[in-house]
Amino acid sequence: MDTTADNNNLSLSGNLWNIAACDEYKTEQMCRQLGISPHLAALLTQRGITPETADAFLNPKLSTLMPDPYVLKDMEKAAERIAEAVIKHQKIGIIGDYDVDGATSTSVLRLFLTYLGIETAVHIPEREEGYGPSTLAFQEFADFGADLVITVDCGTTAFSVLNDAAGKFEIIVLDHHEAEVLLPKVYAVVNPKRLDEDNGHPDLGYMAAVGVVFMTVVAVNRLLRQKGFYTDKLPEPDLKQWLDLVALGTVCDVVTLRGLNRAFVTQGLKIIASRRNLGLKTLADSANINEKPDAYHLGFVLGPRINAGGRVGKAYTGSRLLCSTNPLEAQHLAEELNTFNQERKDIECFVLEQSIEMLEGSPQDWPMAFVYNTGWHQGVIGIVAGKLKERYNLPAFVMSIEADEVKGSARSIPGVDLGALIIAAKEKGVLTKGGGHTMAAGFSLTEEQIPAFRDFAGEYIARSLNNVKPHPVLNIDLSLNLAAANKELYDEISRLKPFGTGNPEPLLLLRNVYFRYARIIGTGHIKCELTTLSGAKLSAIAFRAVDTESGNAILSRQHDCYDVVGNLRLNQWNNTATLQFVITDIKKSALNNSLCATGQISA
Repeated sequence: MDTTADNNNLSLSGNLWNIAACDEYKTEQMCRQLGISPHLAALLTQRGITPETADAFLNPKLSTLMPDPYVLKDMEKAAERIAEAVIKHQKIGIIGDYDVDGATSTSVLRLFLTYLGIETAVHIPEREEGYGPSTLAFQEFADFGADLVITVDCGTTAFSVLNDAAGKFEIIVLDHHEAEVLLPKVYAVVNPKRLDEDNGHPDLGYMAAVGVVFMTVVAVNRLLRQKGFYTDKLPEPDLKQWLDLVALGTVCDVVTLRGLNRAFVTQGLKIIASRRNLGLKTLADSANINEKPDAYHLGFVLGPRINAGGRVGKAYTGSRLLCSTNPLEAQHLAEELNTFNQERKDIECFVLEQSIEMLEGSPQDWPMAFVYNTGWHQGVIGIVAGKLKERYNLPAFVMSIEADEVKGSARSIPGVDLGALIIAAKEKGVLTKGGGHTMAAGFSLTEEQIPAFRDFAGEYIARSLNNVKPHPVLNIDLSLNLAAANKELYDEISRLKPFGTGNPEPLLLLRNVYFRYARIIGTGHIKCELTTLSGAKLSAIAFRAVDTESGNAILSRQHDCYDVVGNLRLNQWNNTATLQFVITDIKKSALNNSLCATGQISA
């Protein structure tokens, strides 16, 4: 990460542009062996794909990318116990999390067990109850008469609650969060991030919890088949029918879309397009999704609505919708989630504005955004942390002070491992509990611990960043002339889908273009046309660009030449698809100097 660039190297948005180097030998080799264009070959090479691995990347299939589930520690033990519960018709309790990964994990397991005729009780905690297993959940399961309890998307570090409950229940943990050296003293812990895991499949460590649950379902289903459980009256289920939920949870948990995860999402999107899950179909209709869904719709349209129940409404709403078989109930639940989502947006805006005022109203001692207040809604602090991270390009911590404890959420930037920071803070005694991933974490502490935690986190981040505030970097995949940004290139780029963490949508650099016919549309967007001296043209849009440096340039600098970075997409409107460039950033082109010197444009 370059942290010392002078302002002349920065874009109008203050970003450094890092153009990917092209390995011409590998690109040419890829072109020759696969019969593809240099652009697609370059994009594959940049992602570490070789001619030998290209087919698995471009055509991801579960049959080739998913290993035997038993490669995960405790998986065989867990699968045998669940299969035993099914055969004996025992009742099973399920504890989930209140986010999309938790809702989908819970739903996949519940739908599978319900098909098998097993009674289940699901407990998804409200945010006020706190993350993970609780005494309240086990009280409910005791009243229900559960023989077995399965935690999904939680439980790996819930030592106190699970160790206490293990005396009364057999407990299986299906999780993907960072683990510690010790594990809860339960029947089985299936988690690819266990520190003693060494399964030879590193991509399993990228799985969301719903991926771990699906692998468990595959293992249990195989055991039941081997034991002769399925009959003509109860045929073996088609497990692929639940890949829509696996895809949804995988995308929304922002895990790396490589290896098995790529197959989950690719195949899951096909199931979503078939609209087999009543709840998802109803939610998509209520959100006016009319085109074929892709990862964008999962992450930015459906996911936020399901998340809204756990953020500002009723945490179980999303899971209930995903398991619903009643059209009237599904419609009611979808409308509830839409209402919760709008409420979430309003609350989020309020907390974000207050956070910015705090950060910009006083000097900050450490290279981080660290804010807290009484009464902030716990359901939006994670989103606000993400927006502060984007605004300041620094790790962000947002905390809500409650009557009994302070609950916080954090988001990070490359170079700062939040999961490790939180574990170290707990060991230091400046947090009461917490956990998470490299880029995101949740935690709790007392109000008295806030100063000590602030200093601990600040010192940790300063060391990680070598005491230098980094410039945000845009990693650009291809540098092109405007004429090359055509439908053929769009089709080639589309072969790399699904896009997400670990496989971002390619950023393109178009050099030496002019802005024509610029106008404001919608709520702060700028529509324009990109042109060149040679006559090439392309429609373009800059979202939320009004009153920004870039937006002002687009609207006013009609005679200046710019380099433009963004994505090539299809704009769907009135059943017509047209090519469009979505502008991310701009910078004055070096061509301006030469044109000024020749008198072709004025300075």
